[in-house]
Amino acid sequence: MLKIFGSNSGKLCDGLSRRDFLQVGALGMGGLALPQLLEAQALAGVGKSHKAVIMIYLVGAPPHQDMYDLKMDAPSEIRGPFQPIKTNVPGIEICEHLPRLARIMDKLVPLRSVHGSPDGDHDSFICYTGRHKRTQPPGGWPAIGSVVSKFQGAANKFVPPFVGLAPKAGHPPYGSPGLPGCLGVPHGAFRPAGEGMSDLKLNEISSDRFSDRKSLLQSFDRFRRDVDNSRSMEGLDAFQQQALGLLTSSQLAEALDLSKEDAKVRERYGKGFTQNYGDGAPRNLEHFLIARRLVEAGARVVTLNFGRWDFHSDNFNEAKNTHLPYFDQGVATLVQDLHDRGLSKDVAVVAWGEFGRTPNINKEAGRDHWPQVGGGLIAGGGFRTGQVIGATDRIGGEIAERPVHFGEVFASLYHHLGIDPHKTTFTDHAGRPHPLVDYRHEALKELV
Repeated sequence: MLKIFGSNSGKLCDGLSRRDFLQVGALGMGGLALPQLLEAQALAGVGKSHKAVIMIYLVGAPPHQDMYDLKMDAPSEIRGPFQPIKTNVPGIEICEHLPRLARIMDKLVPLRSVHGSPDGDHDSFICYTGRHKRTQPPGGWPAIGSVVSKFQGAANKFVPPFVGLAPKAGHPPYGSPGLPGCLGVPHGAFRPAGEGMSDLKLNEISSDRFSDRKSLLQSFDRFRRDVDNSRSMEGLDAFQQQALGLLTSSQLAEALDLSKEDAKVRERYGKGFTQNYGDGAPRNLEHFLIARRLVEAGARVVTLNFGRWDFHSDNFNEAKNTHLPYFDQGVATLVQDLHDRGLSKDVAVVAWGEFGRTPNINKEAGRDHWPQVGGGLIAGGGFRTGQVIGATDRIGGEIAERPVHFGEVFASLYHHLGIDPHKTTFTDHAGRPHPLVDYRHEALKELV
C-alpha cells in the first residue's frame, strides 16, 4: 500500500522529514516494492511501438461446436438444437445466438481446429502461454503479458504494460491473469481488482475498491498538489518518483474511470454481471470497455476472464441464456469500437478457452472435456480477417483440415507486437535459454 504520514520536524539526510516519508509497498506482488518493479522494467528496455493485445480467456472451455462450428449433418445426439445463421461474409455461418458477431464477420477469424492442450484439466495456463504446464523449465513458462513487459517495457510510464482484469475465483486458475514464470514478479500483471489496489491508502483516505473512481481520482489530485507544494519529491530517487507517478498519475485512474467514457459508448458495451459465475469469472461487459481504454492509455497486454463455460449439464440452456448473448455483445462491441477508433491494426483481440467439448451430448444434456480440438476467435492486429481457419470432421470431434496449435497463435501475436518469437529468448532459473514459442510453431501464414 501507499501511506502518506503527516509533517514532523525530524529530517532525514536528504532533507525529507521522517513523517513525510513515502512508503511504497509491494502491491500484492510477492513482496517486491513497486520502485524495484519499475527499475527492472527500465533495465529490460522500453520499446517504441505501441501494438497491443487484448486476450479474453473463456473460463472453463466453451463448446466450440455450438459457437463457430455447428454440425447440422451430425446425428441429433451430437448436433444439438442450435441453428446456424449467415454472416456478412458469404459462406461463413456461426451460431444463431451470436448475431452481433455474424454482422461483423469481415473483421473476425473463427478458428475451428485449435489443439495443443495436453489433457482435460481446467487451467488458463495454455491460453496465456501457448505452452504445456506439465513440461515447464525451472521457474515456469511466462505469460505473453510478462514477456511483453520484459522485452518492450511500458509504452507509457504511468500505465503498466501488462494489466490483468481477472478477479479472484473459487478455482484459482480461473482467476489467473497469466503468470510471469521465470521472468519474475517485476513482470507480473498489474491487477486493478487485486489486493494491491484494494489496500491503497492516500492521505488516510482508503479506497477498498475502484468502484468509487471519482473519489479516488480526487484523492490522487489532492496528494499530487500537496507533494508539489512541499517539494518532498526531490529527496526520492528516480524509481521511487516513478512509482509515485504511477500511483498518482491521473492517466491510469482515468483509464479505469468509465464515467469519463461517452454515455452512448457505455450503453453499447452494456454492464453484464460483476459477480463471479460459480467458481469462475464474472460476465462483466464493462471489462471489455476498460480493456480498450487501458490499451489506449498505453497498456500493451490486457487479459480478462469471462464467465464459466464448463457446461457438463444443461449445455444449451446455459450457453443460450447465460453466456452467448453477453459474449456476443462484449466482443462484437469491442471489435467494432477498435475499428471505429482507428485501432484495429494496432490492437489484436483473441478469445478462447483451454480445450473443446465432446461431440456427444451426455445424459445431463451437457458436453464434457475434449482436449482433441477446440475453437477460438481472432480480430484486429492488422490480420487478414473475414476468413475461417481450420476444420473438423462431420461430428466436430477430430481435426480434418489445418490444425492450429496454441503456439502458432502466440507466434502470430508476437509477430504483430514486433517481437521475433524464435530469435527472442529468455533464460530459465537454471540458466538455459528458451525461445518465446516452440521452434515448431510459426505465425499463421493465413493471418500475417
